Amino acid sequence: MAIWVAWLLLFPPGLWLVFHYYPPLFTNNETHIFGFLLLICIVSVMPMTINGTTLFCLQGVSLAVFLTFGLAAELVLTQFALLTMLLSIRLRSDEYYRLPLNSLMFFSISLLSGYFYYLLGGTHDFIFTQEPEHFWLILAHQAAYFIANQILITMILLFVHKRKRNLFGRDLVWETVSTIIVFPIGLILFILYQQIGLMAIAAVGIPLISLALIMKLYYSSKEINEYLQKASEFGHELTQRLQVNEVLDLFIQKISTMLPVDYAYILDVNMEQNELHLLRHTEKGIEKKIDIGPLKPNEGISGTVWQRKNAVLFHSRTEWNHIQKGYIPDSAESVLSVPIMRNTNVTGVLVLASNRKREYHQYQLMIVDILCSYLAVAYDNARYHEETKKNSERCALTKLYNYRYFEGVMEREFKKLDNQELKHLSLILLDLDRFKIINDTYGHESGNEILRQMAVRIANFVGETGITARYGGEEFVILLPDIDKENAFEMAETIRQAIAFKPFEIYTDLDSHRSKVLVTVTASIGVASAPADAEDFQSLIRHADRAMYTGAKKAGRNKVAQYAG
Repeated sequence: MAIWVAWLLLFPPGLWLVFHYYPPLFTNNETHIFGFLLLICIVSVMPMTINGTTLFCLQGVSLAVFLTFGLAAELVLTQFALLTMLLSIRLRSDEYYRLPLNSLMFFSISLLSGYFYYLLGGTHDFIFTQEPEHFWLILAHQAAYFIANQILITMILLFVHKRKRNLFGRDLVWETVSTIIVFPIGLILFILYQQIGLMAIAAVGIPLISLALIMKLYYSSKEINEYLQKASEFGHELTQRLQVNEVLDLFIQKISTMLPVDYAYILDVNMEQNELHLLRHTEKGIEKKIDIGPLKPNEGISGTVWQRKNAVLFHSRTEWNHIQKGYIPDSAESVLSVPIMRNTNVTGVLVLASNRKREYHQYQLMIVDILCSYLAVAYDNARYHEETKKNSERCALTKLYNYRYFEGVMEREFKKLDNQELKHLSLILLDLDRFKIINDTYGHESGNEILRQMAVRIANFVGETGITARYGGEEFVILLPDIDKENAFEMAETIRQAIAFKPFEIYTDLDSHRSKVLVTVTASIGVASAPADAEDFQSLIRHADRAMYTGAKKAGRNKVAQYAG
């Protein structure tokens, strides 16, 4: 609102003053101004947006208009060109402030550069071919125009958009290059107009329009190449991640820096249930947990993309509002959704959304499609790696850690103990009593079921306090960092009671009816602790084992014993 008020206070009276002191110089050729107006409007519909700054090649025409018709005419035509450019990029409702802001900016640029030209003694009643010394005045005018433009852009970014501008960024480079290229074209247009009149607009206008189009296409291709380069680097980073969560986190993080993303969703296809399940959801780059059920084929945008195996791009909510079911909030406008393909099959769906209209473009959809291909490969690789690692670390029967992994954990924890990061490191070694009799009585599969239930019971009891593993056969071990021997002994006694006082429910394999039976199982347990009982992890295991056999097994079983040294 403040910008509109400033425009109303400054622009109308400023325009009147310009017309009063620097009236347009028409000499029986008033209609010619419409030819320049048409040319400047055509050039204005081919802008480039670089680092948030919109550039367009109007200086070539505005220079010729200024030198021919004066400051007032150039100022008015520049305003028409600005309006044409802003209409061509289709401002969103939250960007309407750019109309008065840019109007004041270009008004100021035209006024400052024109006044500087007059201050140096510049006039409009000269023939360039006869008075070439005016070239330096024209060059000074263009230099003032360029400098004023850069200063005002920097100030607007700083005070209106609250961000600092990189003074040597790509937008400055491109504007410098375009100014150097367009300046001689504008000068030629002015000279030719003095010689051949209205035909000069066609003679120079066509090359100028072609130049503006070529520059726009060149920048677009350069921008796409940069996106492709980033996508390639992104793909290499993804494939280096070996955990599924790392892959998903990196993907969301990177794609949110490449594209304007307010909401991001990654959904996984569950082939057995024929449903889409939400894997990851972020808002403004922050992961959110939402309780939303799965989607079926053709439900919501993601369900439609999954079913049709085709990406979709919506520029505003009105284009997708008829799709009722889904995750996307009401505030979203632009939506880009791409299927995540693997071997011609859809394995997931990516949905990106922005609160602004017309935020995504067709070439960005192509880039996201490539990124989703990288995601599919990286996700499968990470999932395979996790499964392989899990199988190598876990006991296939009990799902507890196996002894090989447990040994590595003990070695790392002992290093912490040696570095005084831990004060105590206790070990509980548990052996089931007379387990061979159970196998012989109920069958080995029933024995395995008891081992599975035993693993769950111990793991649930220990929780995050320690690390539980299957030592081998019917033996289990529990490592307890920063737990002293007394507390470890108390925990072992509680575990012993939890095993002995609650029978295990199994189905016997040795009769034809597979009868359900309750089996009481007991355990003998040994406890040892470092550094009091051992200086290395092998000694700790050996001493806990000795405590179990000598203090528990030989003492009648179903007991807990601690190493006595």
